[in-house]
Amino acid sequence: MTDGSDTFYGGIPVFRGFGSLMDPALYSPLPDDWSIGVADIVESTKAIAAQRYKAVNMAGASVIAAVTNALDGREFPFVFGGDGASFAVSPGDLEHARKALAATATWVEESLDLVMRVALVPVAAVRANGLDVRVARFGPSPNLSYAMFSGGGLGWADAAMKRGEFAVQPASPGTQPDLSGLSCRFEEIPSARGLILSVLVVPAQGADPRAFRKVIEDVIALSERSPDAGRPVPPGGPPLRWPPQGVEYEARAARGGSLLKRRGVVLAVTLWAYVVMRFGIKVGNFVPKTYLQQVVENSDFRKYDDGLRMILDCTPELERALTQILVAAASSGIVRYGLHRQDAAMMTCFTPSVMRSDHVHFIDGARGGYASAATALKATAA
Repeated sequence: MTDGSDTFYGGIPVFRGFGSLMDPALYSPLPDDWSIGVADIVESTKAIAAQRYKAVNMAGASVIAAVTNALDGREFPFVFGGDGASFAVSPGDLEHARKALAATATWVEESLDLVMRVALVPVAAVRANGLDVRVARFGPSPNLSYAMFSGGGLGWADAAMKRGEFAVQPASPGTQPDLSGLSCRFEEIPSARGLILSVLVVPAQGADPRAFRKVIEDVIALSERSPDAGRPVPPGGPPLRWPPQGVEYEARAARGGSLLKRRGVVLAVTLWAYVVMRFGIKVGNFVPKTYLQQVVENSDFRKYDDGLRMILDCTPELERALTQILVAAASSGIVRYGLHRQDAAMMTCFTPSVMRSDHVHFIDGARGGYASAATALKATAA
C-alpha cells in the first residue's frame, strides 16, 4: 500500500534532542483525508483505586499493538497515554484500524473487565472546528522513532469521543484482536533517586503559545540538565523474574486454545526467555545484552501530544523545583498541569520480533501514573 505511512509519515525527518520538540518547524500537518483514532478506559480512576494499574496499561498498549498488527507492521504515528492511546491513519488503512479498534474494545471488556471507548475522527472535522493535527518524529535512539502531536486536534478528538461522537462500536462477543508481540514480562522498576514523578502539562485556555512553549522548554531543560532526574529504566534494564507478574495478561492476549492452555504456553515461553536473559545466552543472532540495551534506549518515558507527558525518576528536590515552575505558570494562566508521585515505574512491551531493534516499551508510573496525573490536572480546572 502506498497511500499510507509509506509516503507521508515515513517522509517526515526524525529529530534528535527532546529539548527541541516545541519547534513548530518539526511538525507537519496531517493530510485532510486522514483520521485520528482515540481510545481510553472509562472510569480508569476507579480501576486505579482498585490497584489495577497493570490492566489499565495493558489495555492502552493493546490499541497500538492491535492497529500495528492490523496494518501488517506499517509505520504510523501513535502515542501511548497510560489509560488509552491516540494515533493517525491514512484512508487506505482506515477500515483495518476500525476493525482493530472494535475488536480491542471487546477484548478489553471480556479479558480485562474494563470498558474502553474508541472513536475514529476525521482530520477534516478537527480543522472544521478551528484546530489542527500536526505530527513530528522524535528519535530517542537509532533504533526507532516516536510520534509527537501538536495543534490541539488530539485533545478535541478525545473530548468528542467522550461526548459519544465518532464512536466505533465494539465487535461481536468473542472477537479477539491480533495482539502478537504485546507483553509485560518485566517487573516494576523501583525509583533509584527518590520518587517516580508522572508529569502532565497542557496549555491553559487562551494561553499565549509563545509563553507556553517557554514553560515546556524550561521544564525539559531543568529535567535534562539536572543529575537528579532521568530515565526511569536502569542501564541494565528492568528487573526480570520468573514467573513474571504479567503472565495472566500475556495469556489473555494470546490466541488459540483455552485460557488454561495459553497460560501453560506463556509460562513455558517466559521460563525459556528468563533463562536466556538471566544467563546472557546467545541464541542464533539474538544477543541478550544487545536486546536489553535496546529496551533501555527504546523506553517511551516522555512525549508530546498537545501537552507534555513525562515519567521521571527524580529527587524530591527536583520535584519541588519543577512544581515551582508549574505553579507560577498556572497562576499566570499559561498552563494547566497534573503531577503524581509514586515509588516505582512499570513497563508494557510491544515486541513484534526480538530480532528487530524497533521494539517499543511504554513506561508509566506503577501507582496510577499518567491517569492519576490527569485526575490531578482536572482538579485544577474545577
